[in-house]
Formats: sequence, structure tokens, C-alpha cells
Amino acid sequence: MARSTSRPDAGLAGYFRFAEHGTNLRTEILAGVTTFFVMAYIIFVNPSILSSGPLAEAGPPFNATLTATCLVSALMCIAMGLFTNYPFALAPGLGLNAVVAFQLILTMGLPWQAAMGVVVLEGLLITALVLTGFRQAVMHAIPLSQKRAISVGIGLFILFIGLNNAGIVQRGNGTPMALGNFTTFSILLTVIGLFLTLILLARKVKAALLIGILATTIIGVVSHYAFGADISAQAGIQGSFPSELASPSFETIGQGINFDVFKLAGVLSAVLVIFSLMLSDFFDTMGTIIGVGEQAGFVKADGDLPNSNRVLMVDSVAAVAGGVFGTSSVTTYIESAAGVGEGGRTGLTAVVTGILFLLSILIAPFAGIVPSEATAPALIIVGFLMCGGIREIDFGELEEGFPALLTMTIMPFSYSITNGIGAGFISYVVLKLALGKAKQIHPLLWIVAVSFLVYFLLPLIEAKI
Repeated sequence: MARSTSRPDAGLAGYFRFAEHGTNLRTEILAGVTTFFVMAYIIFVNPSILSSGPLAEAGPPFNATLTATCLVSALMCIAMGLFTNYPFALAPGLGLNAVVAFQLILTMGLPWQAAMGVVVLEGLLITALVLTGFRQAVMHAIPLSQKRAISVGIGLFILFIGLNNAGIVQRGNGTPMALGNFTTFSILLTVIGLFLTLILLARKVKAALLIGILATTIIGVVSHYAFGADISAQAGIQGSFPSELASPSFETIGQGINFDVFKLAGVLSAVLVIFSLMLSDFFDTMGTIIGVGEQAGFVKADGDLPNSNRVLMVDSVAAVAGGVFGTSSVTTYIESAAGVGEGGRTGLTAVVTGILFLLSILIAPFAGIVPSEATAPALIIVGFLMCGGIREIDFGELEEGFPALLTMTIMPFSYSITNGIGAGFISYVVLKLALGKAKQIHPLLWIVAVSFLVYFLLPLIEAKI
């Protein structure tokens, strides 16, 4: 009797095209778990920004925001994986949620429902740009040197996030940045995790990043119970297990369909704030998929990402969904690079991440046991891996090298992908024009450069209103 050659994962292998991407079920699952652990902090950080401190009364309810964060992240990750077959994960964007919290709600005095309505509007605007092909056309218009600089800049940004999350570098006393206090247990935990992960990676151990995260967390938890050490400098994470689980709340879902911003803030102010959010969302995602796509080997020699329109469409719809769910704009995460670094090459990585976000609705307090000090080593190492593309940039040509340098450095220093891209584009156009090479500038790049000029001048424009 002939033995069957069918495999339990044959259906998944066919749908996600494992053979074409040189991957397998185990690798994709491990990559998805790694991505989840690296970005699980958003489960608590997002409601902390939107619903606690000065936003405790004015913002959406904390528990409902936490539930909505898990749910919308899960749905959008799964949609990205199934629709695009790329390992890109999504969640409410840091920076974007701060704009919603501190600018729209606290400064402008908008009810949180109307603030989320602004997110819905900017998401609809970006979706329209995708449907018309404009967003993809802008991607094609970006010079190759800038695409490579974006990838390296995101690598430096990820590395800097890891160093900062761990407390290894932090704001100094009288200096912009300084080394942290290396006598604290939390930094020691990061250093242990970093060298452990580096050794695993050097020895080519499979799932080195995930093993490093879990091992570092276990060391921290054991130390907490054995010596009473707080495993993290982050408030609320001491390494102990939660005593109770809060019930999910879905009360924020649907309340973001609110367009009172035009009536409450005035048409001009509303248009400016929608434009500002849209531009940040637009280029954050573009930079992320170029950078992570480059690391994964998806980007072609001319700098284009195949089927990028599908990725951009899911990301645009996710922005709308974030507003509708009351979590601020949902966007593609640079932490997806951690899963790619673990070998993730298909949409199953994103689907696994989404499933874990879904489970987190019930077990979110347990996910909080993993401190930023345990995920920081993975971010530092992924940042290093992404910086390899710097050797492909021609620094011998001023008009190519200087804009690239601005892009790479301003991203981490200003904590914004958008700022780095904007500075690079404007300087690229100015230098090309000064050198009499205006014909080398793509027509869309002129539009983008002017848009970024307006973006950087928005505080002055708003002050004059």
C-alpha cells in the first residue's frame, strides 16, 4: 500500500506559498510569536496614553481602549496576512495616538469621539489616495538612494528604541542623551538578554530572538520572586503574575464615527489637523514597508515592493478602523522587522501575530509580564541587521549622500519616520535644483517636498490662524 505524501500543513503551505518564499510552518509561527512579543507593549501603552493621567476623564475608558486595541490589531494583522501574504503586523501607532491625546483632546478640547472622527477622516483620505493610485505612484517616485536611506534610518530608529526602552540611553541632565544607570537591575537584565541573544544568533540557533525574549523574561520573573527585584523600569511591571483578569469591554467601538471637528474647531483648523495626521500616517507606513521589505528581500533592484498597493490598502483601511474602534490610527509596525529577522516571509507570520492579539483580549495582564527590557535586545539586533544597506548609498555624491544622511539620522533623533523622510526629500530636491539637475526630480517628488514644507511649517500656520 502506497504511503500518503500529504502533510498536515499542505493547505497553509500552498495558500501562503512557503516553497516560493523558502520558509515553513514552524518558522512562520515562531516569527509571528516573536513579532507579537516585541510589539505587545502597545496593549498597555495605547490605553495609558489615551485613557490615563490627564486623559483619565477626557479620554475613552481605559479597559475599553485596551480591549479595542487588542481587537483592531488582531483583525488588521490577520487581514494583512491573508490579503497581501506579507509578514507585516499592525497596531495603533505610537506618536499618532499622542497627537490624538495631547493635541486633539487636551489642547483643542475635542471630545474623544470627535478626535477619533479626525482619525477616520484622515484614514478615508489615505484610502482614496490608494484607490486613485497616487500613494503607490509616490512610492515609485522615491529615488533609490532615499529608499535605501529609509531602510537604514528605520534600522537606526529600531536600534535606538531598543536602547531607550532598556534605559541604556536616556535623556541626560543638561545633555540631549546620556548613558543610563548600569547599577539598576533592569539595565542588567537587558545586557544579559542582549549577549544571550547575540550568542544564540552567532551560533545560528533557530528562533534566537524569541528564545532571547522568553529567556530574559524568565530570568527577570525568577529574580523578582527570589530577590524582590523589579524587572523593569516601566511602571507596573515588576515580574509578578496578575491576581485577577479584567472583563473585556467593547463600548468604544463605533463611537469614532463622529465628524463634529468641523463644527467644534472650525473648518480651516480641522483641515490642517487632518492633513498633518494624514501626512504622518502616509509616510510612516511607506517608510516601514520599504525598510522591512528590504530586510526581508522583498524589494526589487529598482527599489519597488511587488503588490505594494495591497499593503497600502490594508494599512489605509486600518487607519479608518482604528478611529472607528476608538484606538487612534492603526498602522504597519516597524517591529515587524523582528519577525522577519526570525525568518518570517509570508502572511502567516502576520496571521499568527493577529491571533495572539485576539487571545490577549482575555489574557492581556499576562502579556504585560514581558517587560521592555526583554524585548529591547531583539530590537537592538534587528536594528543592526537593517543597517547593512548603508554600504549601497553613494556618499561621494553630495546630492545623494547628504539627503540620505539626514533621513537616517533625523528618524531616530526626532523619534519620527515621517520627519526623517521629509527632511531627506526636501534637501534632495533643493540640492538637485541647485546643481542644475531639476530634470532628475520626479514630478511627484516636487509635490511631496512642498507638502512636507507645509507639514514642517504647520505650527507657524496654526499660530497665525
